[in-house]
Amino acid sequence: MKIQIHPVVACSMNTSFRCPSVALLWRFLCCLSCLLSASAALAGVMTRDQMVKIYPLPYVVGEKDTALPVWPIFQQDATENRLVGYAFESIDLAPIPGFSGVPINLLIALDTTGNFLDVRVLSQHEPVFLDGLGEAPLHSFVGQYTSLSLKQSIRILTGSNAAKNTSAETAQLDGVSKATASVRIINQSILSAALKVARKKLGFAEGRDPELIARIKPDVSEPHTVRDLIDAGLIKHLLLRNAEVEKKFIGSNGSGLDADAIAHPQDPFIELYIAYVSVPSIGRNLLRETAWNRLQGRLEPGDHAILVMSKGRYSIIGDDFIRGSTPDRIALKQDRLPIEMRDLNLDLALKSDQGAALDMESVSVFRIISQAGLDPSRPLDFVLPVTRYKGMIYPEKISRDFSFSFKLPARFYTVPESDNKSWGGIWRDRQGDIAVLVTALALLSLALTLQKKLVAQQRRFAVFRNLYLLFTLFFIGWYAQGQLSIVNFTGVLQALIAGRSLSFFLYDPMTVILSAFVCVSLVIWGRGTFCGWLCPFGALQEFTAKLGTLLKVPQVRLKPITDSRLKRIKYLLLAGILGSTFFASSITDKLVELEPFKTAITLNFVRSWPFVAYALGLLVAGMFVYKFFCRFLCPFGAGLAVLGRLRMLDWIPRRKECGTPCQTCRHQCAYQAIAPAGKIDYDECFQCMECVLIHASDERCAPLMLEKKRARVIPIRDLTTGLASDLIT
Repeated sequence: MKIQIHPVVACSMNTSFRCPSVALLWRFLCCLSCLLSASAALAGVMTRDQMVKIYPLPYVVGEKDTALPVWPIFQQDATENRLVGYAFESIDLAPIPGFSGVPINLLIALDTTGNFLDVRVLSQHEPVFLDGLGEAPLHSFVGQYTSLSLKQSIRILTGSNAAKNTSAETAQLDGVSKATASVRIINQSILSAALKVARKKLGFAEGRDPELIARIKPDVSEPHTVRDLIDAGLIKHLLLRNAEVEKKFIGSNGSGLDADAIAHPQDPFIELYIAYVSVPSIGRNLLRETAWNRLQGRLEPGDHAILVMSKGRYSIIGDDFIRGSTPDRIALKQDRLPIEMRDLNLDLALKSDQGAALDMESVSVFRIISQAGLDPSRPLDFVLPVTRYKGMIYPEKISRDFSFSFKLPARFYTVPESDNKSWGGIWRDRQGDIAVLVTALALLSLALTLQKKLVAQQRRFAVFRNLYLLFTLFFIGWYAQGQLSIVNFTGVLQALIAGRSLSFFLYDPMTVILSAFVCVSLVIWGRGTFCGWLCPFGALQEFTAKLGTLLKVPQVRLKPITDSRLKRIKYLLLAGILGSTFFASSITDKLVELEPFKTAITLNFVRSWPFVAYALGLLVAGMFVYKFFCRFLCPFGAGLAVLGRLRMLDWIPRRKECGTPCQTCRHQCAYQAIAPAGKIDYDECFQCMECVLIHASDERCAPLMLEKKRARVIPIRDLTTGLASDLIT
């Protein structure tokens, strides 16, 4: 059997590591990934029997569609089974990975007009909803979709602005605090899957998303005369003369076929007026009140109506036109996509003064259903085809198109504030947070680059570091929810195994920006930039360690051999967690709980007591053994240490006396990351920069202290020698 290796995995297999055991483990995992990536993609799990249990009588579940994986749902009437909608699984149509790398699977039911009948969770592996917040908030969130419509602009709000505000145009859903990115991914899954069904089964326009189109303002109604409307461009006027039409056919077999056009070139061929009559400021000024009300009664929410009035030799309504059908003498396009206009078969009475002013021979109103996705903020491009025939028995058909556009002024519609369900909208919504984080990362980069100035004064450095760690804990961690963790590794790995996109990361801007920065910092400075400066739980551990020192808790410094052996544990945990992603997501979901990040940072210790006790226990252990979890148990730190072997710089300054004979830095290093020979173990260095402070201090660094002492002694000897010479003379 020939196995095709994913290019990303193949690239990973070629990565070299200094540690043979780590390299062997990495190659094993990559090979296993290649094997499993050839497996089938995830698919729906529901059977027809299960569907019947969910939708019992009077509903009837039809056979699953072979072309599109949906179940038609019927309702028993007296004489027939009436189609009420379609049910489907989101994983079949929009398998968007969650933060575990595994898609959330939801059962969704749509009625025949695009309204949600039902949304329920079938399976999910979102870390925040597994033994964290629990699934209750998730079920409550998806329950809000029932009775909403795809025609509405759906927004997710969390916090004080989360009050539900639903109208025909918009709907606001209460988000889940601490799970903002996850619920946005779920929202994207629901709407993406539902739109695919709506486009294939319900007539929604292909490629158009109701979320992203503007909405007519129903409460804006301005008084205008017909002349005002025409002068303002609110009624589109087109006058085509015979000469213009004939000119279009010159050079073709259609030239000269219209005798009237040649005889009377300046006479009107067609005079056309087009009005966006469903806009209140246009329709109310053209139509009588009874006609306006009749029109509104024939339009569904989100529908549009175009009033076409014409006179002249050529009529929009031909002799063979069937009322209620689509016209063939006028067409509508938007962004080069056709938009269907269907005759409403409705005689609308114009206001007496307006009708007299227009004096039209033909008046028709065409309906554009909301599913067509017409965007009132975009130009409406009309096409007027004119056809001539040459010959008698099998006449040749020659057609020419006359195009014109109409643009509705912005005051009559509202544009969606953002694409709230996609990652682009999320980034726009968090522009302020992103700016703060990017500024902070730039400041840290500058500080690490100019380390000599940073450590010139020990007190100034201590203030800077403590303030930055407070920022990391409170802003990056508790506020922005930017705690990177082993879940980021497992999510990527599971997505690669299944051949899915990694775009789910884009739903969390903090994670994307921090991950990108950490990738760069790994190559420059190594693992310590994140673990020592940007890890919220690491910052919390450092502050609890300081508290332990203030409380005079006994500090335990392990023997070097014990410390070295314990540090290997995190690599074993890393291998176990990554290995589990190849076999069962449920196992991975449990193993990632070895990290206390979700409990301490994501959920602020609001969780069941075993998880809280575990997190607090690790913090207490860190009061006795400095950063106990970070040094010995953190699988994410182990992963960064492995990747940090690609580091280009040995940036921590050393002297030839470091280690031989000076051991000051080694004894002061709380992480025990300095070898007796003076070499820095960058895999275990957290960039606390204590050794850099010592190296720059002529009061703490033994070689500098010796140089300073020598500098004081030499001038005294010179002075003594000079005095002796004078006495001899």
